[in-house]
Amino acid sequence: MLLDLLQSKGKRVMTPKRKQKLFVILGLVSLTAIAVGLTLYALRANINLFFSPVQIAQGDAPMERQIRAGGMVKEGSVSRDPESLDVEFTVTDYVDDLQVYYSGILPDLFREGQGVVVVGELQADGRLYADQVLARHDENYMPPEVAQALEEAGYSPADYQAKAAEVGKRLEAEGVPQASDY
Repeated sequence: MLLDLLQSKGKRVMTPKRKQKLFVILGLVSLTAIAVGLTLYALRANINLFFSPVQIAQGDAPMERQIRAGGMVKEGSVSRDPESLDVEFTVTDYVDDLQVYYSGILPDLFREGQGVVVVGELQADGRLYADQVLARHDENYMPPEVAQALEEAGYSPADYQAKAAEVGKRLEAEGVPQASDY
């Protein structure tokens, strides 16, 4: 009786074939939504955002999550443990400083007064425990992230490049050992 009523008003009834198509479409949409959700979750976990020491000091960087931080290695801040490969140094943007702890072999181009990008986790004690240290190519190179962070802070990257070149020349003249000398 209900079927006759629905058909008499011009409405179509859900046939078994239509039900099957509807379930297939709903299943595909659900699987697609799950796949997109899992992909976004995986990408979120693997993104390394860049932060300058100023941004870290302001509390913009997440704690205990892998990030990239960059700036110049502060002159006189490199401290090496003679018993191991542990190194502590300070990365600065000449506004704020960031203490970095690293255990491993430093790149050949690593030295005081030079630009670096470190990849690691910022801990509650305010130090970044680095998994990776990336040094710049020469005294004229500054990582794009560092240059952008300096510009956003209102400083000119060219000023820091000149200062880095000056510090590098002075350290070479003083005979300060580089990472490759260890």
